[in-house]
Amino acid sequence: DFYVGRSLGQVAEPVRRKRLLWLSMGVNLGILGFFKYFGFFADSLESALGSIGAEWLAPELGIILPVGISFYTFQSMSYTIDVYRRDLEPVENFFDFALYVAFFPQLVAGPIERATRLVPQIITPRSRPDAEKVSSGLALLAIGLVKKVVIADTAADVANDVFARPGEAGFFELVIGVYCFAIQIYGDFSGYSDMARGTSRLLGIELVENFKQPYFSATITEFWRRWHISLSNWLRDYLYIPLGGNRRGPRRTYINLSLTMLLGGLWHGAAWTFVVWGGLQGLYLMVERRFGFDRAPNTQFGVVMRTLFTFHLTCLAWIFFRADTFADAADVISGILTFRSGEFPILGIANFLLPAGLLLVAIDRLQIRTNSDSGLARLRPVQQGVVYGVACVAVLLASGGQPVPFVYFQF
Repeated sequence: DFYVGRSLGQVAEPVRRKRLLWLSMGVNLGILGFFKYFGFFADSLESALGSIGAEWLAPELGIILPVGISFYTFQSMSYTIDVYRRDLEPVENFFDFALYVAFFPQLVAGPIERATRLVPQIITPRSRPDAEKVSSGLALLAIGLVKKVVIADTAADVANDVFARPGEAGFFELVIGVYCFAIQIYGDFSGYSDMARGTSRLLGIELVENFKQPYFSATITEFWRRWHISLSNWLRDYLYIPLGGNRRGPRRTYINLSLTMLLGGLWHGAAWTFVVWGGLQGLYLMVERRFGFDRAPNTQFGVVMRTLFTFHLTCLAWIFFRADTFADAADVISGILTFRSGEFPILGIANFLLPAGLLLVAIDRLQIRTNSDSGLARLRPVQQGVVYGVACVAVLLASGGQPVPFVYFQF
């Protein structure tokens, strides 16, 4: 991609420029497809042929998925596309380009940075971070650590237990398990993003904000403007808009929405459950656009009710995201819809769901009230000291158990 970018800067002929772009896209998507999706599509083909009586054994290649391949592939592709569009001058120094692709704080799980935003920061000499940058960077690190260790890992204990036995758990256990996974994935992923941004800020590099209190969204459209913002913007600018966006009539708009979200689901993981998750998100967006739910009057009561409805639609989709198989997802949904009998998990609610949920809401409310992603840095010194002290104790108390890997490390 570095050499393609340099060639694009020297070539003016449209046909040759397009060939260079397709070369870059082909190599990037070919590498991603082989390492991440070869086994998935091979196994799917084997199952499809077996269903019609044709025998074919998919080859077992024992492929190891390179760490962070989904994220840095999208970053590298965006560089080539931006140079092709002449939105960015080609990078002349290979090590500057390599640093852009492999910048360690956000390499494994994002945010997905654009070259137009990150490369200028890399090639421009940086000054030492001032006191405000250090304070806000440490605040982001603290917030991210609490989100991951105290909130996400705590909620994961309940979610993992419930999704390990979806056919046995009762109604209340299943609902609590789904809620806990919704808390886990938000605390886990946004916690990583906060720590990546805090670390980068201490190095004098600003990364894009990746989450903005998504569970306070009143529509799914708004949710995707607040959740994994860097991926949402990437899909919009490099997939949805090039497909035609909403410029070719309602029918084409719905097709573009569904294709974008289906591919977005597949990007998350090589499994049909992720495709269904993406399909549900596309369906939500199409229904909102068709019936104008995103343009409903914003009365206080209406916003609250729409926010609760949006959150539960999101939780429904999370079932497919978390379940290992369609059968497990069906067990969870059927157990909830039929009010399957079972225990009332009072301990799970008291020890996991309520503390984790309330703490997550408190962090989001603090960021909204202070209008800052690192709201701790806006508090008075004494308040900061108390909050940091409590955070350190909470992290220590929540640590030491079974390690819980970051959810997005597998993507």
